[in-house]
Amino acid sequence: QVQLVESGGGLVQPGGSLRLSCAASGSIVSLNAMGWYRQVPGKERELVAIETRSGGTNYADSVKGRFTISRDNAKNTVYLQMNSLKPEDTAIYYCNGVQWGNTYWGPGTQVTVSS
Repeated sequence: QVQLVESGGGLVQPGGSLRLSCAASGSIVSLNAMGWYRQVPGKERELVAIETRSGGTNYADSVKGRFTISRDNAKNTVYLQMNSLKPEDTAIYYCNGVQWGNTYWGPGTQVTVSS
């Protein structure tokens, strides 16, 4: 089994920045993709950003130019640098990893953008 744990969430002012981290552990052979999703009450969980092991990335239109995903494959860790945060970015952010057709999720970390 693969375990994912997020860190770095919290309360931030509009226009501020946060950096989320997600460390993977357990039965890791090769995580082909790692990424971030977010969810607010009453809405579906949505893709924020994904990065493949080879470095390809995909971002939601709402975060392009503001968020940056990166991976440290040696540490099995994925990061999400969030800049110019807006109140509408408020959500629970979940780390995601895929290995051999299996999908794994972290427990989530709360990000609140408010003045």
